[in-house]
Formats: sequence, structure tokens, C-alpha cells
Amino acid sequence: MTFGSLALSTLFLIGSCSKSADTTVTTPTNALSTQASFATTAVAPTVYSMDASSIRQDEGYSYKISPIPVDGDSNTQPTVSTLKVYENGVALGPAHAVHSDIRDIGKGAFSHWSNGLYFSTSDNSSPITNGRKYTYTLTSTASSGTTTPTAPVTTPATGSALSTVLTGYAAVSGTTIGGRGGTTVTVSTLAAFKAAVAGSSAKIVYVTGTIKGAGLDPVYVGSNTTIIGKTGAVLQGMNLYLFTVSNIIIQNVTFKNYVTECGVYVKFQSHHVWIDHCDFSTDRTHGWDYWGKDIGVAEGSDYVTISWNKFHDTNLSLLIGSVTSDAVAANTGKLHVTLHHNYWYNIGEREPTLVFGSIHMYNNYHLNNDGYSIGARYGGMVRTDNEYFSNCKKPLTTNLDGDPVGYFSGISTNVYSNCGANNITTALSTWVPSYAYSSLLDAAANVPAVVTAGAGVKTVN
Repeated sequence: MTFGSLALSTLFLIGSCSKSADTTVTTPTNALSTQASFATTAVAPTVYSMDASSIRQDEGYSYKISPIPVDGDSNTQPTVSTLKVYENGVALGPAHAVHSDIRDIGKGAFSHWSNGLYFSTSDNSSPITNGRKYTYTLTSTASSGTTTPTAPVTTPATGSALSTVLTGYAAVSGTTIGGRGGTTVTVSTLAAFKAAVAGSSAKIVYVTGTIKGAGLDPVYVGSNTTIIGKTGAVLQGMNLYLFTVSNIIIQNVTFKNYVTECGVYVKFQSHHVWIDHCDFSTDRTHGWDYWGKDIGVAEGSDYVTISWNKFHDTNLSLLIGSVTSDAVAANTGKLHVTLHHNYWYNIGEREPTLVFGSIHMYNNYHLNNDGYSIGARYGGMVRTDNEYFSNCKKPLTTNLDGDPVGYFSGISTNVYSNCGANNITTALSTWVPSYAYSSLLDAAANVPAVVTAGAGVKTVN
């Protein structure tokens, strides 16, 4: 089994409006395990506490906790979960319940389905307000043979693995699993790459070697697609167009020298896109209008997460939103984007700039910027949490060429080291994203070490 397919098989989601991370349990951010055959013996169950603030109402009598550290039941394995739920120490049940029964009947029924726990209380009261203590247990197995499973990797910041945990907006109002469960193909030519990523069937496309386009060379990516670069994979001189599509993951690809248009362009109501552990660069010897942006998200697109990427040595990095005649209508209520643990260095500006929309930025590292780092325009809302700016001329601004202004919140959580002043001309906002994230944050002071160790492409055989 390849590393990439293994990573996809263990994907967890964090960010849905209907749940949040358990604040009293540390969930591994990379949970990788081998799938070897060996004899097993039961070991003591692990106990997890459910804090009331981490519980979300689902429907009816059903409440939800997510993510659970391991996947549970599925259509093909409807009773595989070992999870048990307790109310003040008393076991609830039945387990493996039909979700409609949990919602309509309740009385303690629960289901550990995929990476979420759906449960009801013994008397159908609210576990958020009834004052009782709720816990759950998971029973794992230990090997009695000579082969043992690989220990979980607890953070992608070790520099040794791709993300298997999706956080932020790409996990809100649906899921982003890419081509999981679909066909798998490895490509090494432009023609083969274009053919492999087309269409809406589920597919995992591995890229090997360097594939070169003509500079401005569109590649249309279909829905339900995962693109993973094997070690050293480069897409050069081409533009990935994600137009009117959904459910796409792009990981571990080095993008170079995309002319005029973006390296990855998410446009025309596309949604649920995750761009992770990639490397984007052009050069700074051409004019500002020659190279395209690294990533663009525009024209009513929504629910995007951009994580653990390197952006460097270019003039204009990321543009979220657009100023066109129909942009207001297209983008109203859209453009929800999360950016975390990305590394910008030697950039002119736009890390990113926002036109309309709502973006959440946490634990990103901005180094050696000679223009501005983050810009908010046309009513766009930016929340920053524990960002780190070093040697940046203007970290935050709402004052951009006379454009209508945007808004910032959370600016006091950031570190500004050897930076110029922010230029924020609007009152500070109190806006925060709809998902819970406090347990995901690294301390701002630790961001340079964490991000430089973990961002960018990794080894994938």
C-alpha cells in the first residue's frame, strides 16, 4: 500500500458546524497505522471525557461529538465499532443504533459512525445543559505476534508525513474526501495527467517526476479527485482549473512557473477543496503581471482549506474573491476559507488579499515581506489567531488603493517581530468562524519552528 492511499484511508474531519473537537482529549493530528495481519488480544479501553462545550445538537434527541480518534461503523461494517457511551458512569445503549431512532426515539441509543459519535441521553434531555458527566470508551487491540502496528504520528509538524486530519472550512457543511475509494493511477506525462484528473468519478492520481506545460496551460480537474505528488513530483508551467466542481484534495505537489492565471484556481461555485503540503513558487525577475497567483478562490466558491504549504519567491501569492461586475452577487455568503500552518517567505504581497468573503487564518508564518501580508477589502472579514510575522513591512491592512475596506479580528493574538505598523482603518471585529478550533492552536511564539519543520512537500513513495 502506498503512503498516500494509507493517508487517505485514515482521513479525519474537524470543522463541521454540528460538532467540535473534544476539549479534554488530545486527538492525534496524523493517525497512520499499518494493515498487517496478526493475532490480537484485547487491552484495557481508553476513556474519553465529553466536555459540554464540545457537544453539538444534531437533530431531534441526537447530539454529536466529532472527531472520534478512530473510525467506526460504515455501510460495509455496520457493527465494527467498540465504542461505549456512559452517563454518570452508567452505560447507555443500544449501540450501532439507526440514526433515525437516535433522533426520534433517543433514550440512550447511540452510533459511532465514521469519525463521529451520535448519541442520546437516558431521558432525552440535553447533555449540554443537564449537568451530567458523559464519557465514552474505545477498546483497541494489541498484537500477540511479532508484527506490531506503527505508532500514531501525533503532529504533522515533525516533517515526516502528510496531513490526515482535515480542519477548517473544507470540513464544514459536508466533507472533503477527494477520490477515496476510487480508482488509482500514476502519471508522468501532461497528456496522461489531463486525462486522469478529468471527469467526476472517484479517483486518486499520483504524479511522478516533472510534468511540464507551456506556462499558461489549463488542466481541468473534475470532482471527487485526489492528486498526490510522489517524492520530487513537479507540475511546471500549468494551471489547475477547479471550475464548478467539488470534493477535491491536492497534496505534496511542487508547483512552478504558472503564467497569468493561478497555479490552482478554484472558481465558479466550486466547493469543498483541500490544498495541503504543497510548494508554490515562480521567480521575482519578471514583471508583476507576468506570473499568475499561487492560488485563487473566486466567483462564489466556498468551503476551502489551505494548509501546511510553502509559498515563496513570487510577487503576488493568494487572491480570495474578485472584483467583477457580478462578484457581489456571486460571493455574497460564500468564500469561506481556512488557512493554517502555511509558510510565506520572500513574497511581494497578498498572503492573502481578500475581496468579500470570510477567512480564518491561524498559525501561519510570514517572513520577509516587502509589501503587505494580509489585506481585507470590499467588506471581507479576516480572523487571525496566533500568526507570526517577521520582517514584514505591513502585516495587516484595510487600506488598499482606495478600495472599499474590510475588517479584522483577533489581531492581538499575533506576534509581530521587526515589522512595520498595521494599517487598519476600520473598527476591529469580533467575528470568529463557526467551527471550534481553540484546541488546534499552536502558541504564536512556536509558529516559526512548527511551520518550517512541517510545511511543504514530504516523502511519498
